[in-house]
Amino acid sequence: MITSLSRFQTVDDRSIPPIREEVEYLLDTLEVLRATNEISNDAFLESGSIQGGLTLILNLLAQGIPDEANSQLIRLKQRANSIHEKFPELDTKVESRR
Repeated sequence: MITSLSRFQTVDDRSIPPIREEVEYLLDTLEVLRATNEISNDAFLESGSIQGGLTLILNLLAQGIPDEANSQLIRLKQRANSIHEKFPELDTKVESRR
């Protein structure tokens, strides 16, 4: 999750396509990791907050509110760090599927 979010230092309307791609990648990858028991259900559920946060950022950008989107990105990165502390293997497993 940390690596996914590190792709975005700041966001604006040009960020919409790559954020959409990242949301789709996370959706598919996390589902596969859970289905193959490579991650726990708890890790899957917690990582859903990152997907949801990226979707919120997309909505904010689509509404023309980049300042709030960037504030949300900062909070999302903090959340990803918290998830990483609980599930340190998650980021590596997600990135191994790229």
